[in-house]
Amino acid sequence: MTQIGTTMVRDGRTARQIFDELISNPARKKFGFGQRLAIVNVDVQQAYTRTDLFKTAYETDPRQIEYINTISTMARAKGMPVIWSRVAYKDDASDAGVWGTRTDTEDSLQNIRYGSPRHEFDPRCDIGSDDLCYTKRMPSAFFETQLASYLTWHKVDTVVVTGGSTSGCVRATAVDALSFGYRTIVPIETCADKHESYHFANLTDLQIKYADVEPVSAVVDWLEAR
Repeated sequence: MTQIGTTMVRDGRTARQIFDELISNPARKKFGFGQRLAIVNVDVQQAYTRTDLFKTAYETDPRQIEYINTISTMARAKGMPVIWSRVAYKDDASDAGVWGTRTDTEDSLQNIRYGSPRHEFDPRCDIGSDDLCYTKRMPSAFFETQLASYLTWHKVDTVVVTGGSTSGCVRATAVDALSFGYRTIVPIETCADKHESYHFANLTDLQIKYADVEPVSAVVDWLEAR
């Protein structure tokens, strides 16, 4: 039988090596920026950013929140929307659904309570008085939230997704952004995950299928040119 498709590759390269090779290809086609973007900062909350406080927190680039603040401030100054999502559940966690059934410890997802320190945004976040802030229940910042209608009202055609984790809520939000018809940008330095394998494998998959995975400088340059 003639084989036309691909047998799964096993060549010993790390996820980071595969990503570096992919991203360095000058011929890679991009979705590109449109006319008006929104910055969607996903779950930049203490449960996931404060490595000094919580076991569930993680850090990839130590300047992650600085970069998020930079592009958020620039977008805000251009009159473009900035959004901050976070996750939390009510006291009995019944609104976590099946996602909250795998584990049940003090560190478990469904035990992030409304108003708790784990629910709070990281104090390093520079959140504007008119930024949209809301709590979600599921991975995507779009799922059962006001985000899509908010972006429509603001005539957004490009969504820049930051936050964590790269393999979880960032990925889910980016996939939904594309599915809703937005050009989707994921700035590398603004995302974080627990392990570089998860981080770079998902950046690779996002770049191949769902988003333009770019250095944060690409977003800075585009905003400066507006």
